[in-house]
Order: sequence, then structure tokens, then C-alpha cells
Amino acid sequence: MERESQFIGQSGAFLDAVERASHAATMNRPVLVVGERGTGKELIAERLHRLSSRWDEPLVTMNCAALPETLIEAELFGHEAGAFTGATRSRAGRFEEADRGTLFLDELATLSMQAQERLLRAVEYGEVTRIGSNRPQRVDVRIVAATNEDLPQLADEGRFRADLLDRLSFEVITLPPLRVREGDVAVLAEFFGRRMASELRWEGWPGFAEHVREQLQRHLWPGNVRELRNVIERAVYRWGDADNPIGHVVFDPFESPWKPTAQVTAQKVQPASQQPATAPDYDQIADLRAAVESHERAIVEHALGKHRWNQRQTAKALGLSYDQLRHCIRKHGLAERGGEEAAA
Repeated sequence: MERESQFIGQSGAFLDAVERASHAATMNRPVLVVGERGTGKELIAERLHRLSSRWDEPLVTMNCAALPETLIEAELFGHEAGAFTGATRSRAGRFEEADRGTLFLDELATLSMQAQERLLRAVEYGEVTRIGSNRPQRVDVRIVAATNEDLPQLADEGRFRADLLDRLSFEVITLPPLRVREGDVAVLAEFFGRRMASELRWEGWPGFAEHVREQLQRHLWPGNVRELRNVIERAVYRWGDADNPIGHVVFDPFESPWKPTAQVTAQKVQPASQQPATAPDYDQIADLRAAVESHERAIVEHALGKHRWNQRQTAKALGLSYDQLRHCIRKHGLAERGGEEAAA
């Protein structure tokens, strides 16, 4: 597998999905890959191709959502010269390009009903007809399709052809989201962090500060592995200190006190920084003093990391005197993490 196509993880849910893909690869049957954005659907499609008997033939990828509806059929099935305005010469479609290989259809649910009908015929009979032609052509293509939609529900609602769904779902591989992959956040963060450090030509890898590791574990990762990679690589490059653990991480790169705010009709939308935060679950608090101490520690530790352990800048940002911040650092045992030299 290429550098960008590696499978990293140790959770049972993730390994089960990879194993199912490995097993299905040997079968010359369609496969549906289902999962949230950023879970690795394209990597699974590549695995299905590389471990199949078609591994040395083309793997052709088409993102069904990237093209306007008027061009999708021409992209899939090709066209003859003069078939429509702008078609100055004949062009083979993705099915012909993938002949004897694999065609990966990403964002399958975005296909129009007309394109779905033609796709069904191609899958059922192994024939495609270019737009503007009456002569079908035989193709030998294995279909791997991916979606983040609930296709059975769409079929029930009449928005996806049930017969096409039946034909494509010989095997369905559902990828688990990162938030349920126990232990994989730490493994992936370490992998992406080391790789970014190598790209920056750091001589060593300092790792992550404990509070950063805790923040990474608490985050829900709506963008899954793709989001995690961006967060980690951004944190390493912004930190820029190969000698001390990464002490600050930014989950939303757009967050800024100066970012523009949208206008909805005449009502001004509050910036995210001014919107009320989600309230903690107070019913779970059994020790008020410990909860307050924990919250204070998290705030101080985050601010120290943000200001690269410059204690004077941190104190100013938190509205504390230097002595008050030093007291907090000693109280929570944080001094050994940033080093006394950061006080200046």
C-alpha cells in the first residue's frame, strides 16, 4: 500500500471491517462500503482491488457528487461525437476505462434515478452504451460503491432504486467511526505526529503533553480519521518545538476572535466564541471541590500550552498576576511539564 493508503488501528471494530474487506476481495462480486466521512472508505475500496485477481488492472475512481447531473451519465458511459453540445469527439466512459479492473463509485447516493437505471443495466448485463450510440459494448468491471447515506431508507422513500441496491449489496462493509474505535485515537495521533515531525526534519519526536492526549480522547471527531490527521499535523507544525511535548492543539482552525460573522436576514448571528458552551452533566458531580479543581487545572494547562508555557503571557491571558499563576502551577503539579525556564 502507498504512504497515504496505510491502515492504522488496533480496535476490534476496525480490524473486523478490514478483515471483512480482505475476505470479500477474492470474490468477483459488487461490494458496498458504508461509513461516515473520513472513515477510510476509499482505502477499503483500494484494498478490495489490490487483494483481488484484478490487482494489475485499472482501479478507476469516480466521485458521483463532484459532477453535475447532466454530465454524470457521459462520465460513466462515455459519448459519441456530436451527442450533445460540446461533445466534439468521442470519449470512453469510466466503465470502459475500468474494463477488466475495478470501478469505485464514491457518494453513490447522489446519482440521479436515470443514472441509477443505466447503472443497473450495466451491472446486470455487463453492457454499456455510449450516449449518442445504439451499439452496446461488453465490459468486465467489478463495482465497489461507497456512501455515507442510509441506502435502505432511501430505497423505502423512493429516492434510490431498490433493485440496484439489491444488485450492489452482495457484501456490505460498514466502517466504524473513530469515536468508537477504542484506543485508536492515541495510535493514529502518534503515527500522524511522528510523520509530520519527520516531514519537518525534526531529529526526534517529543510526543504529546498529557492534557493534549486527554483533549484528543474527549473530542468526538465528526470528521473521523481525516479530521484527526489535520488536527495533529497542524498542532505539530504550529508548535515548532522539537524538544518539548506538543502542548497545544486546535480543533477548529477557523476559530478566531476576529472571524467574520454571518448575517441571517436582519439578525446578527453570534460568533461561536460567544455562543454558550454545552453545560456539563452536573448530575454526575459527587465532589464539588474535586470538580472545581479539575476544571481549574484543565483551564490553566490549556492556556499554558497555547502560550508555549510562557507564564507571563499566560497570566495576562487569564487575567491573573504572575504570582497567582505560579501558585496554580505548583498546586496542580504542572511545573515539571513546561520547565521553569518558560517563566521568562
